[in-house]
Amino acid sequence: MLAITPPKIPLLARRPGSALVVACLLAMIALWTILCAISHKAPDLDGMEELVWAASLELGYTKHPPLPSWFMHFATELLGRPAWLPFLMGQLFSALGLWFIWKLGCEITTRHRAFIAVLLVSVTAYFSLRGTIYNHNTAQLWSITASIWLFYRALRDDRRRDWMLLGAVCGLAMLTKYSALIQFAAFFLYLLRAGKLRQRPCWCGIAWAAATFCLVLSPHIVWLAQHHFEPLFYADDSLQAGGRLKALGDMVSFVLDQAGRLAPMLVALAAWSVWHRRSGDRAPGYAANDEHFQSPAAGSRYFRDFTPEDRQFLLWVGLAPFVCTVLISAVLGTRLEASWASTFFVMAGFYGLWWLRGQEAVQLRRILIIALCLHIAMAMGYALARGPLADLTGRASRSNYPAQALAAQAWSHWSAHQPGRPLRVIVANTWLGGNMAIHTNPATQVYIDASDAESPWFAPGTALRCGALVAFSDTGRGPATPAVRALYDAAPWKGVDDVRWGPKGPMIDLHWAVIPAGPDCLQPAPR
Repeated sequence: MLAITPPKIPLLARRPGSALVVACLLAMIALWTILCAISHKAPDLDGMEELVWAASLELGYTKHPPLPSWFMHFATELLGRPAWLPFLMGQLFSALGLWFIWKLGCEITTRHRAFIAVLLVSVTAYFSLRGTIYNHNTAQLWSITASIWLFYRALRDDRRRDWMLLGAVCGLAMLTKYSALIQFAAFFLYLLRAGKLRQRPCWCGIAWAAATFCLVLSPHIVWLAQHHFEPLFYADDSLQAGGRLKALGDMVSFVLDQAGRLAPMLVALAAWSVWHRRSGDRAPGYAANDEHFQSPAAGSRYFRDFTPEDRQFLLWVGLAPFVCTVLISAVLGTRLEASWASTFFVMAGFYGLWWLRGQEAVQLRRILIIALCLHIAMAMGYALARGPLADLTGRASRSNYPAQALAAQAWSHWSAHQPGRPLRVIVANTWLGGNMAIHTNPATQVYIDASDAESPWFAPGTALRCGALVAFSDTGRGPATPAVRALYDAAPWKGVDDVRWGPKGPMIDLHWAVIPAGPDCLQPAPR
């Protein structure tokens, strides 16, 4: 008699492991980075800003805390300054944020459902389309999700190590962007609601977390004091709305924008609903293995299986940042910008579990397929819109900015008037100067708006010692400050070039000027 070999259990019927999650995250990074690298001639404004700021390791900058620029600095030391690097960095931090959502999910539910939550939130704009924009919002995704995970563990296990790690990660979140305070406020509200503040062990843990938080943040606090708290004034200026009516309009736009940026997850849930209604829990390759993976509660919504404490945690810690921000804006009349909510919906995938039900392995397979299709569709659509379609329609976009052509023009004028001498300094705004610098020389740095305060990689008064190329453009998003205009007017050689913005776009007026090297220049001209 022939032995009957039982059919193999399908891959997703087993408990998903970390290797599968990492493979999916790497695929997401590769998809978005490669398509953006192919379609974009220049990074987004924020990505270019980080490339410029990465010139040196500082304890702070005039606009923001330093941590994202440190990460970019180390990346440029390793990979140089290609235009696609900000896309890679943005996706790396998006993927790292999703990894900590996975870690949290494994603590509170099954691995199948944790992976489903990761897949659902991954298609929201903040982890997908806007995850290609490397700025302080995207760079904060990992530290916010890691702090939520550690906060959960610290409260559950009350281990000193978790409390200290929580404080350290919260410190890194603050070193990324001060808006981390909104998430800390959510932690406090949850502690208040859950009655944890009446427990002595909780206060001991908070003390340990506060100690490590202050230790991590202390060098930056010293820097802030030495530099007159410049980033805080910048943050305060960013909140000015210009009147109550304008603030109300900003708040409405803010809420509507969040709905749009969460819409891909709603599309995924709608697609799942149609699929589930038509096929139930039937899936190819699963019927023969029912005894291996059937759920005893196949008809209940997944979210109902959470403990009351975990449901409370997810709702308060996950929704409080958005609710508090809107309420504060309504009361104080402050301005809101859609991208400031980048970390407000990192728990959204768990809310999707409120809708899902049925056999876990079957639903994971479906959500994985739906998420994959959405990522591919969004990445290809974004690449087409920002690349070929922008060129065909003559749209002047940052993505098709003629960076290489502008850099070539600048270098031709510099080499004509300073032959044999390397171009080390470009005096311009961050966008124009950065695009020219990354296509000129690995050592070329931007003297932002001719300001020592905004360009701390130069010792005060030394930026122009070995000469510089001054550039500005009224039509190419590179306006001149009075300081830049003064240097232009004083330069011995100057002119204006016309460079077309894409095949059918408008002309860019590139105003250029060459400042010769001074007699005290220590950089010898190579032969």
